[in-house]
Amino acid sequence: MSQIELEQVCKSFTLRKRQKGWLGAVRGAFTRDTQTIRAVDNVSFTVDEGELVGYIGPNGAGKSTTIKMMSGILTPDSGRVSVMGRVPWRERVRHVASIGVVFGQRSQLWWDTPVIDSFELLRDIYRVSPTDYRRRLDDLTALLDATSLLNTPVRQLSLGQRMKCEFIGALLHGPRILFLDEPTIGLDAVTKLALRDFLIDLNRREDVTMLLTTHDMDDVEALCRRVMVIGKGRLLFSGGMDALRARYAPHRIIRARLAEDRAQLDLIGAQSVTLNGRDALITFLPEKTPAEQMIARLAAACPLADLTVEAPDIDHLVAEMYARMGMTT
Repeated sequence: MSQIELEQVCKSFTLRKRQKGWLGAVRGAFTRDTQTIRAVDNVSFTVDEGELVGYIGPNGAGKSTTIKMMSGILTPDSGRVSVMGRVPWRERVRHVASIGVVFGQRSQLWWDTPVIDSFELLRDIYRVSPTDYRRRLDDLTALLDATSLLNTPVRQLSLGQRMKCEFIGALLHGPRILFLDEPTIGLDAVTKLALRDFLIDLNRREDVTMLLTTHDMDDVEALCRRVMVIGKGRLLFSGGMDALRARYAPHRIIRARLAEDRAQLDLIGAQSVTLNGRDALITFLPEKTPAEQMIARLAAACPLADLTVEAPDIDHLVAEMYARMGMTT
């Protein structure tokens, strides 16, 4: 069953331009140049209950604008947005009671007070009963190893510690949908892995629907069952990671350590062969030449010391996709 539905949604912004220098300031007092930016252009998609979906695209593609319309912060110019059967910007109070939002570069916590004070304020805002509040607080702080942070002022927390508390604050009222906008930006590897495990566990245990926007493609690959790609305001792709690879990076890579130096290596079926001393890098299309056949040809051409077969990493895949679409990251 679809929890989120967008149908031909559009959102534009008008930017005012001003020429540089004092002369530009004088001219700007009398005339103003404007430019209309189509941030979201006829976007349509659905997200089912319990899905964990990656929503990716280059800077300025329209990701955050879409999130803000679904969370009720912005109103679209046209089209239909339905989240759990509600129009977000028309039913704000009921809507925010069933969603959680984590913005990696914004905070909902009070900067100079202990973390627990922010949590208690959120408890009152969302009218969470004392029993439910205490149960969820205990569960979430235990899962995120954040119990020791509760009496620390927010300004004294590290970025990783603060993001753990942001997640707790967003989930105290038991939302059914969680919008995540760059939630792991700037985090160290240990904290990032802990938050990934937490999100996977939350999705499985409570069937919370999640929509994740990020530039960290490792997050997308680790967390998301489905990926939607947006560029220049338009939805360009929706499907699984395997389908994304098949469309934009169907080749595979053999990294081999040869038993002897080779100046040249000819392999039938290889797209490219790069040699650096005894190290060889071979790319090929598995639908034309299966991996086992390419390995057999390589072994017949030259003795091998070591070998691995890889798919292109996710960052290169997305860079290739953006390049084909005429976009930049």
